[in-house]
Amino acid sequence: MKIVVIGGGKIGSALTEQLAKENHQVTVVDKSRRVVTDITNSFDVMGVCGGGATVATQTEAGVPDADLLIACTNSDEMNLLCCLVAKKLGAQYTIARVRNPEYNEQIQLIREELGLSLVINPELVTARELFRMLRFPSAAEIDTFSGGRAELVGFKVRENSVLSGLQLKDLPKKVGARVLICVVQRGDEVYIPTGDFIIRSGDIIRIVASRKNLEAFFGVLGALKRDVASVMLIGGSRIAFYLSQMLLAIGIKVKIIEIDEKRAVELCELLPKAIIINGDATDQSVLLEEGLDNTDAVVTLTGSDEENIIIAMYVTGRNVQKVIAKVSRPSLSGLVAAAGLESAVSPREITANGIVQYVRALNNSIGSNVETLHTIAGGRVEALEFLVRSHSPDIVGVPLSKLQIKENILIACITRGSELIIPGGSTEIMRGDNVIVVTTNPGLKDLSDILK
Repeated sequence: MKIVVIGGGKIGSALTEQLAKENHQVTVVDKSRRVVTDITNSFDVMGVCGGGATVATQTEAGVPDADLLIACTNSDEMNLLCCLVAKKLGAQYTIARVRNPEYNEQIQLIREELGLSLVINPELVTARELFRMLRFPSAAEIDTFSGGRAELVGFKVRENSVLSGLQLKDLPKKVGARVLICVVQRGDEVYIPTGDFIIRSGDIIRIVASRKNLEAFFGVLGALKRDVASVMLIGGSRIAFYLSQMLLAIGIKVKIIEIDEKRAVELCELLPKAIIINGDATDQSVLLEEGLDNTDAVVTLTGSDEENIIIAMYVTGRNVQKVIAKVSRPSLSGLVAAAGLESAVSPREITANGIVQYVRALNNSIGSNVETLHTIAGGRVEALEFLVRSHSPDIVGVPLSKLQIKENILIACITRGSELIIPGGSTEIMRGDNVIVVTTNPGLKDLSDILK
């Protein structure tokens, strides 16, 4: 596909990297020549320096012949204007990043009037991700498929865990629950494991199962945590605002500690059911005075990745049940693991995943569509959900043991109606199934791509 990305910031550069890896013809537009030069030198893409909303710049970038334009500058209004101009010039599809909460209530009207294909709010999608993690605190990471019927969760194997030293083929007898371990991260290495693989303490593993079987699995491990009843949010960002709304709506108590007095007053007006504290959360005494030791979960959402990590480390040491840190910079992902933090979220990665998923859906074949896409293990593994729309004789009705599947690809789960199937060698894929595939090979666009 021919794609134009306007805005070379955090999300724009992350999108460009992913789309270039999938062999799309990408052109990046930014006002800063340095940004354009850095991106074009880093990735195999074209670059144009100029104002993204002008007809001249968009024409130079090839928008009239583009399949898709993605506007992700720092200005919502600029993004909307870019998309409006692009549609007039002939771009087939347009995506706008819109962050302002005031626009959220009228987003459907904006989409219809401007002909937008997709509107994505990084703070809102990040808040939804955090909400899912807080609803199932036993998991360090959680991704959902098939409308929530299947869940892919990650966690770290502790010392003396019943999983330590276990061969995967012995897992069903050991834990009873119907789960599948589909990814193992050991230090800097990532594995799509086979039945002979042996789990070690310290491994970060991802398993796929239904919510019921996940609860049974964590129960056997002795790692099933109680439901979260109270949450402390460090930083009164837009993410904190959206997340507070979600938590308060289901009866969870929310306390926000915000260092800026003006923002604290705004949050008091916006969230009358939450407790808003104007204070510095890097001061341990403030956290303790505000009841840290009696709080079920803490999420660090300040504008500084370093502050988020440091506060999360301190809170983890106080034995708070669930601790999550917002970490935007990919370069700090190693520090998160080294600091012993189980859970971290990246708005940049979550937003880029959502857009790339949409691009995949536009670009794939008629037979099988990518319904859902998640990247895990620092972007080195993809979990994709394909909907089998037609009968493919190479795949449909053939036992999995007879399929010639490429290396580093695992069929992790199949959902058929309301049934969730953890597949075995005799399992057959049927028309209408949702098939979840986990792989270290990027760029799968169709279910048939799993075959040699």
